[in-house]
Amino acid sequence: MLIGLSAAVFVLFNGRIAGIGGILGGLLEWPKGDIAWRVAFLAGLIGAPLAYGAVLTLPEVRIDADFPTLIIAGLLVGVGTRYGSGCTSGHGVYGLSRMSPRSLVATVAFMLAGFATVFVVRHLIA
Repeated sequence: MLIGLSAAVFVLFNGRIAGIGGILGGLLEWPKGDIAWRVAFLAGLIGAPLAYGAVLTLPEVRIDADFPTLIIAGLLVGVGTRYGSGCTSGHGVYGLSRMSPRSLVATVAFMLAGFATVFVVRHLIA
């Protein structure tokens, strides 16, 4: 509910869609002129969990994958985001709420890829 509310407030007050890939991509296209709000948005994404962790105890995170696997996974996510013309937040939250057929196809593709990845990693590789 908070994600949907924040998405609606972002569009209402900023007139923009908060697709994280687009926000980060726009920040990397230097100079564009609208950098301040992008930096503030990303600082909030990073700062909010840090502030939460300073007040409350966060659950322990354990990552079993080695570093090269994490790098490859991150690169594949980036490539998929570029080829999919957006990320899960852009398509799944904003696109579906706007009844975009392209976002529906992209979200279904994300979910199917996720299901397939879990199946392969847990049942075929392990």
